[in-house]
Amino acid sequence: MRYQKIGFIGLGLIGGSIARAIRKKHSEITMIGYTPHATTVLAAMEDGVIDEKADAIDASFSDCDLIFLCAPVSDNTKNLIALLPYITKKTILTDIGSVKKPIHEAVKEQALFANFIGGHPMTGSERVGYANSKAILMENAYYVLTPEKDVPQEETDELQTFVKSLGAIPLIADPAVHDFAVAGISHLPHVAASALVNVVKTSDENSGLMKILAAGGFKDITRIASSSPSLWQGIVQNNKKNVLTMLDLYIRGLQDVRETITEDDSEELTGFFAEANDYRSSFASTSAGPILKQYVLYMEIEDKPGELLRVIELLYGETINIKNLEITHNRETQDGVLKIEFDHDKDLQRARVILKDHGYYTEIRN
Repeated sequence: MRYQKIGFIGLGLIGGSIARAIRKKHSEITMIGYTPHATTVLAAMEDGVIDEKADAIDASFSDCDLIFLCAPVSDNTKNLIALLPYITKKTILTDIGSVKKPIHEAVKEQALFANFIGGHPMTGSERVGYANSKAILMENAYYVLTPEKDVPQEETDELQTFVKSLGAIPLIADPAVHDFAVAGISHLPHVAASALVNVVKTSDENSGLMKILAAGGFKDITRIASSSPSLWQGIVQNNKKNVLTMLDLYIRGLQDVRETITEDDSEELTGFFAEANDYRSSFASTSAGPILKQYVLYMEIEDKPGELLRVIELLYGETINIKNLEITHNRETQDGVLKIEFDHDKDLQRARVILKDHGYYTEIRN
């Protein structure tokens, strides 16, 4: 392993998760961290994740083989420039930003063509900050790498191998192609989900009935609207051109289906839903994407004393950890009224078998 010392500038949800995964898989590597909030690095040191604390972006990073830039997209470019006096020929810089254009432009301006491999671990959570970081976020997550043209191939190969060792799935992409792709499958959905929630909020001001009924499918499909507002403001503005392109296509699609509904064209409307159904069914379900996959089991449960406790005891007895438990009163889109969320697919599958053996009907929604 070429990486003997790794630096982190920023230790939020993703940076912290990468650091945790490194500590879990490569305990021999020394890691140093810096964040504007010193308490974050101190917490990481108390957890045994980070070995050394830097008080600034300074010479403490000069002997690092690999440095992760894990601040918000706009701050990563500033931190890159601050690192310039401490970069050696052996130093590889990478970032975790979900938009690659700004950081690659900064790399070109500073002529760091041989030192930079952009990165985007396509994983995450609605929760933010180091306190919510987990090594498991790297498992089966696509991790896109966008190397600069003069980076030696062996360095790209090394980082690919390292990413894979953390449980992620490395992919190589052109930065511009990456930004267009994530505009469609990550950035647009966040905009659309937030717009949909705001439409319902505005329409529901008098009766409040929509909010009550939103506990069903509506809550699921708008889950990502609970993400950090400031984080998504920065992401959308940094990928403005691509987001606007995808937003225009989405609006055009909505206008087309509106016209179909207006004209009562049953065949066209059925085709609209069928085309989306077929394409969505072709998606791979084995890997994580930019919107964190949930491992959720829905089940029917009788409304009688002790029944919920019985379910919990069955799973507890098999040492299955329950991440979240929710009783859903709206049966609009699923038969079950009990929603159980797990951290791992293996726990979900074990729970399903156990509950089935005890006579419960369960359902997994993809």
